[in-house]
Amino acid sequence: MKSTIAPAPSRLIGPLTIAILLGLPPLLRASATDDRIESAAQSSYVFKTFLSHDQILAKSLDGVVTLTGMVETQANSQLAQATIASLPDVVRVDNQLRTKEDSPRERSDGWLAIKVKSVLLFHRNVSARETKVSAKEGIVTLRGEATSLAQSELSAEYALDVDGVKEVMNEMTIAKTPAQQGERIDDMIDDASITAQVKSALLWHLSTSSVKTNVATQDGTVTVSGIAKNDAERSLVTKLATDINGVIMVINEMTIAP
Repeated sequence: MKSTIAPAPSRLIGPLTIAILLGLPPLLRASATDDRIESAAQSSYVFKTFLSHDQILAKSLDGVVTLTGMVETQANSQLAQATIASLPDVVRVDNQLRTKEDSPRERSDGWLAIKVKSVLLFHRNVSARETKVSAKEGIVTLRGEATSLAQSELSAEYALDVDGVKEVMNEMTIAKTPAQQGERIDDMIDDASITAQVKSALLWHLSTSSVKTNVATQDGTVTVSGIAKNDAERSLVTKLATDINGVIMVINEMTIAP
């Protein structure tokens, strides 16, 4: 399925703009920019972390990026597209990615379990990699070890808010000893990957899936704009975005619908 996501506006002067100011030949400018886009895509946090097992080729021509190859699920396809669209100087994304024939069909239990797992992976205050997710007839079961009761409850809260989940059975255990402080990855996450994670999380969370939200990231600071139904919905967008991997601060410029 082909779809198009318009790239988020960049506040920085990109290489293409600099090349124009330096008076470089048009073909050289375009080639350098396309090479940089392709390199940035493959080195992005999303591609190296969430899409590392997928076969994705990103080819840029004059800022129009064509995605071809095979991915595990449609959710991975959407995530790849959102990441590319958020890169500087990307004009448009032509998504030609295919999903594997044996991938779970949409709305199936397998599909739902993958979606819940993906949502948990976006959020840094839950232990997604230590959480086992299964689903049966829309009822999701969480197993594994959480570092605290608060983390266990937050995992269940996020899982319950995924579209299609009817109920969550939280069977996670609590670690007897505090977890060791691991390496902080926030400084290694690029802005395009942060934007893609925030967009995907807001789309996949049932409470914010219909919110008309624009997302832009600069140096880890996320700015969200658009229209919220009420103050509670606006606050929820801030809460979810703040807990995304790599986010340093959230500036919420959303307005309330009349």
